[in-house]
Amino acid sequence: MANVSQDIQDMSITSLESTFKKLSNAYKSMTEKGSNTTVVKKRRDAVKVGLESLKGTWYGEVFIYDKEVIITSKEILERVMPSIEKQIANAKEGSSQKTINERRITALKLAIDSLENRLK
Repeated sequence: MANVSQDIQDMSITSLESTFKKLSNAYKSMTEKGSNTTVVKKRRDAVKVGLESLKGTWYGEVFIYDKEVIITSKEILERVMPSIEKQIANAKEGSSQKTINERRITALKLAIDSLENRLK
């Protein structure tokens, strides 16, 4: 994790912050409509834990989650990866959607690695 360039760090943090915001907005919207929010809430919370883990690793920010939350978050983030990889495969080369999802995959992989390192 220490040999990740500043550019990749910045892009990963920005990507996860954006993902968290999107999931938060989706959660709010679904709650207002009375929809089932279980999956969105779990993903939102897992992204938040992954984001805070990266910020803790790279910027020395406080990370306060216990082992159970770390394991759960890591598993949820791992389960999200295949759907994003599928979106990348279907996206047109050079499209903004492909770029966003490629950055998201990088950010998620780094967050998963960061969480895994906290379990050692």
